Amino acid sequence: MEQLNDLLTPLRGIAETGGPVVVILMGVAVLTLAVALYKTWQFRAAAVGRHRALSEAVEAWERGDATAARSALGRSKSYLAPVIELAMTSPDAGASRLQAEAELRFAKLERGFRLLDSVAQLAPLLGLFGTVLGMIEAFRALQDAGSQVDPSILAGGIWVALLTTAVGLVVAMPTALVLSWLEQRMETERVIADKAILTVLHPGQNAAPAATLAATQFAAAAPRPAHG
Repeated sequence: MEQLNDLLTPLRGIAETGGPVVVILMGVAVLTLAVALYKTWQFRAAAVGRHRALSEAVEAWERGDATAARSALGRSKSYLAPVIELAMTSPDAGASRLQAEAELRFAKLERGFRLLDSVAQLAPLLGLFGTVLGMIEAFRALQDAGSQVDPSILAGGIWVALLTTAVGLVVAMPTALVLSWLEQRMETERVIADKAILTVLHPGQNAAPAATLAATQFAAAAPRPAHG
């Protein structure tokens, strides 16, 4: 408990010195941290970037080995596995529909990006707004001093005002880095998904007969509905 108080004491001091703008920025920082941690957990749960089994399934499909493709796809924990399975079982679905299915999954992973982008852009502006308010207060105090002007009054008011800008930048810069990292990963995911879908639907010319055989084997192995 004492360690927690020791940690919170400097934060209380900054909040009291910087005023309500700093308090708002601290709240935004906590929210941003929560979103970043959630996105990290979500990416891990969806196996983002871990598509080894999925790649093996696509390679086996291109070779015409439907059994190996089905086995590898069953081992995959990737969120893209259902899309690739649909491509293998329903080749008539078309690339547009399959890419739309993939985009639905991308949209779930990209939830929260807009919030992080807004924080990265608005936090410095909010800090600058606090600085402007602080400068106004500092010059008002200087005016009230009249002829008894003390440079320390102005200097003290300026550094307190600039504190909000510093806090705004501290919040914005890590948020921008996290957002850039997440967006880069999603761009890579789109490339992987497009390549896998197009490979399954339109394999190389030399592998076309093998892919046709794989489609026949995969369809034959699929469970058929019982007829009355």
